[in-house]
Amino acid sequence: MKTILLILVIILVSCGSGDEATSTTIADQGTGQATTETEGSVTTVGSASPTAATSTTTGGGESDLTLTLIAHDSFADAAGEVFAPFTEETGISVEILAGGDAGSLTNQLVLTADNPIADVMFGIDDTFLTRALDEEILLPYESPLLSDVPDELELDEERRATPIDYGDVCFNYDIAALEEAGVEPPTDLEQLTQEPYQDLVVVESAATSSPGLAFLLATIAEFGEDGWQEYWQGLVDNGVEVAADWDAAYYSSFTRYGGERPIVMSYASSPPAEVIFAEEPLETAPTAVVTNGCYRQIEFAGILAGTDHEAEAGKLIDFMLSPGFQKEIPLTWFVFPANETVELPQEFVEFTDVPDSPARIPIEEIAANRELWIREWNAIVDG
Repeated sequence: MKTILLILVIILVSCGSGDEATSTTIADQGTGQATTETEGSVTTVGSASPTAATSTTTGGGESDLTLTLIAHDSFADAAGEVFAPFTEETGISVEILAGGDAGSLTNQLVLTADNPIADVMFGIDDTFLTRALDEEILLPYESPLLSDVPDELELDEERRATPIDYGDVCFNYDIAALEEAGVEPPTDLEQLTQEPYQDLVVVESAATSSPGLAFLLATIAEFGEDGWQEYWQGLVDNGVEVAADWDAAYYSSFTRYGGERPIVMSYASSPPAEVIFAEEPLETAPTAVVTNGCYRQIEFAGILAGTDHEAEAGKLIDFMLSPGFQKEIPLTWFVFPANETVELPQEFVEFTDVPDSPARIPIEEIAANRELWIREWNAIVDG
């Protein structure tokens, strides 16, 4: 999520409160298009510019105040009525702006820092966090619920960025397609540069996709500063396909949805989504995860500098860390809640194969090298 943490093609039908607005959403775990058709108080959501893509949740409160929350597309597309309880409790409505993927979201917030387009942001992850902090677009706020969040998820000592969820970017494979091809499932990254996996792998672009960048970081963590370029050259030589985003990789190139590549860079939590939203009931997941070579992403929320509603924005941060909101995260966005007191849904636990030691790179190191790494990656992939 993704963000956070990141969802397969999901059809969510939400019944609102207050004026009983309803919405039907098709959402994805990547940066592709998604639309919401609505009745009542929820307006159209898409992946256009933030000024054109909004969703408003209203409830039974007495205040006329509306907070604007800008988030990455995957969050906005699937949000539905998750903020209705906040509105009922506080009287504050929440308008959601879809701001693209994590990178696009960060860029927009930096470019509009002098005239902020929202009160609260959600969806900047650890790969872009330092840019947001360096540009001073977020205000300090320490939620009392941070005591329920593991220390390793808190990356900003000044509390400008509050962790909301996390997820692991990992290779997934189509079990039946590999069996049909007579190829054993891979168990590590190195194998994917070898002949049995030639022309079987699709990944997302590190330059245009959040999971794509996460995978690049995973390879840097795995093979080191002196070895990751050679590894990527091996992938290229072995016929790896590079898609623009998660949506293109999963829904166009992956064999589960008619493509020709049975191994795709996705999330450790993608298999439960395959089961839960299957057209016919499934007892086992049709896809599986390569738990070696994963990268853990953390997604953050924060109060935007320049807001006229700082106190109310803090209440919204508190709500997003509350058990009531956090329990919706696994089966709405298919990532893990940051609040460790929340019990995970059984079906999410049963079909999610959590990696033992997902890679992480310190945010300061990412900040110092991100642009260089992407340029070097581009040079290898573009040949």
